Amino acid sequence: METRAPSGLFPSRPPRPVFREPHPVRLGAVLAGAGATAAWLLLVGVLATTIRSYVWLTLAAVGAAWAVAVLLLRFGDRGVATGVGIATSFGASVAMGVVLVRWVTVGWPLW
Repeated sequence: METRAPSGLFPSRPPRPVFREPHPVRLGAVLAGAGATAAWLLLVGVLATTIRSYVWLTLAAVGAAWAVAVLLLRFGDRGVATGVGIATSFGASVAMGVVLVRWVTVGWPLW
């Protein structure tokens, strides 16, 4: 198909550039990252025998997962990194909720 050159009768601007995200975040990737992280936190949580060990193991697992999320943000899929971040935040909140309930009912459980 042949394109004709504009006549100049109607002045026009050059076409505007279209900016697109080179690596868009997809829902499937977010769910995959959240699911894998939930399985990781569940696996680590099952290894605990006391509330103290559960909290410390969960915090260590959250730290490892956040390190993986940072690497995924830089070199991998940002959707998966987002899912990892969401799931680790939820897992850390659950662990701190356990500490809070134990602290209110019995006393400080971590030392």
